[in-house]
Amino acid sequence: MNTFAGPAVRCVLAGLAWAGAAATVLPAGRVRTVLAAIALLAVPGTALVLRCRWPARSRYAPTAALVPAVACSAVLSALAAAPLLLTHTFTARRVLVELAVLTTLLVLPYPRRMPPPDPATRSAREGPPPPSSGRHNRSSLRAGALVAACVLAGATACADPTALSSPASRAKAEGPATPGATDPPTAPGPWHQVFHDDFTGSHLNTADWATCYDWNDGGCTNAGNHELQWYLPGQVSVGNGDLTLTAERRTTHGADGKTYPWTSGMVSTGRDHWNGAPRHTFTYGWFAAAVKVPAAAEGMFPAFWLIPADTRGTPPEIDIAEFINSASLVDANLHWRAADGSDTHIGNRYGPADFSGGYHVFAVDWQPDSVTWYVDGVQRFKVTEPAAIPHVAMELVINLAVGFQTAPPPGTDSARLDVGWVAVWQR
Repeated sequence: MNTFAGPAVRCVLAGLAWAGAAATVLPAGRVRTVLAAIALLAVPGTALVLRCRWPARSRYAPTAALVPAVACSAVLSALAAAPLLLTHTFTARRVLVELAVLTTLLVLPYPRRMPPPDPATRSAREGPPPPSSGRHNRSSLRAGALVAACVLAGATACADPTALSSPASRAKAEGPATPGATDPPTAPGPWHQVFHDDFTGSHLNTADWATCYDWNDGGCTNAGNHELQWYLPGQVSVGNGDLTLTAERRTTHGADGKTYPWTSGMVSTGRDHWNGAPRHTFTYGWFAAAVKVPAAAEGMFPAFWLIPADTRGTPPEIDIAEFINSASLVDANLHWRAADGSDTHIGNRYGPADFSGGYHVFAVDWQPDSVTWYVDGVQRFKVTEPAAIPHVAMELVINLAVGFQTAPPPGTDSARLDVGWVAVWQR
């Protein structure tokens, strides 16, 4: 390697690469951002430039190598991320681990070549020395090392037992969701993905989603909450990698004979009508979604939740994330039917946080003996009471309700709930 790439420099490069990967476990902040940026945009390209000895024999080599090092880093980062994105396994941590492995292999020293024999010591009988094959050997070693690096980096990305079942990271660049927050817990066993939608098309996939509750009749509402909206399919849109539910202050006549001051949107994995078959139901699993809630929160009630498929009503009910007239506080609730038939529930509120400023990942781990809630990959609440744990097939619902507990104030005429992706894993 070049004179400015001695053992100390190689160790520093490898250390920075692994520091970037390790930084993904840190809370969001300047340290994590800086370390990750260095590992993505500087380290792997520098290692490649030094390995290729470009530019060689120049006292300006460090300065001259800066631009190609950054360019190579960008290319290597893109190459590492592309297969993960295409297979819906992308996380920042996996990309950084791949680049750390690649950087480590690039900075490892090659085996030294044996010096050529001294011609003065060769006997006349031995004849002239054979043509030197050193350049060919060096090229072969470099090519072999790069191939080994790519193979090992790819194997590293697949080493995580959840790697092939993780969703595409749809927590947008503007959102502060924690890297790795998309992943189910790694213990006590492997997961397999059973449902996933990252909304990459231009229309809602109606094979996976209905736009109402099971009591769909030209629209629907939740009369039990005395909500102000009538849900209609026109308030649901897909574009630019997002599912968008839009609420509008618009007088709407419902099929139930009532008039509603608002119309809004919702999606469900349930039925098109009361006697239909649900699209997808789930009993236990890890449910997660990247969500950005409306900033104008008063009078709005966005929710990501699970309801029974067979009884078409609650309880039981698992509220993964509810935002009741707030863009900074999220509620997690679990409902079950008590022995006397009453609706009993237990819940927890987390915040404050700016849930309208970017995408956040909300998840629940529903198991036969527990229900555990997560916000951006961090556990926030857990219920283990046996009587509270549901054991029935559930439908997944995402909706933007209006007017629960309070009506929107004058001047608020619309709101939107954005969803980057939704995924479900089971063991």
